[in-house]
Amino acid sequence: MKTLVIVCTACLIIAACSSNEELSREEALRQIQQDKQYPKVIDYDIYRSDPEFARAVLDAGLEKEGLVTVQRTQKLADIGEPLIEFTDKAKPYMLPTSDEDRKMDIQKVKIADEELVEVTGIQTMGDGKQATAEYTTAYKNISDFSALTKTNYNQTATYKAYFMLYDNGWRLQKEQ
Repeated sequence: MKTLVIVCTACLIIAACSSNEELSREEALRQIQQDKQYPKVIDYDIYRSDPEFARAVLDAGLEKEGLVTVQRTQKLADIGEPLIEFTDKAKPYMLPTSDEDRKMDIQKVKIADEELVEVTGIQTMGDGKQATAEYTTAYKNISDFSALTKTNYNQTATYKAYFMLYDNGWRLQKEQ
């Protein structure tokens, strides 16, 4: 009888120590959101003095939308001056730009906000100490400046995040 009690106690201790804590979708979502800092602002650099960029802005229809004005001709003395000027309608999309970028006539504009939608699945590896979480993001607040890129901002994007189990719980691994 003593042997049975000792064996049962040993089994309980071993089972308690080898707890296979599963990574929950909620925990994965929380860690991904915190570590990758969602929602993210997707920005774009507009090169205001570049004639080819001025052509791209015209082709994207931003002047017709009333967001910019493009100077189509320049005098020899004005070479290097900005060809693209922003209107008041574009002000909500203009982002802080560094002094160095301003000197080179570069203006950052907001394209969209990328938001974390959900963790769609979690796969735990055989050892129980590693897991892969698949998650999706979607773009919100898409601006007219998105026409300058080739990205389809109406689709969701799918990514993977890798986790490891430590003594104090699951941790998101840094990408290398």
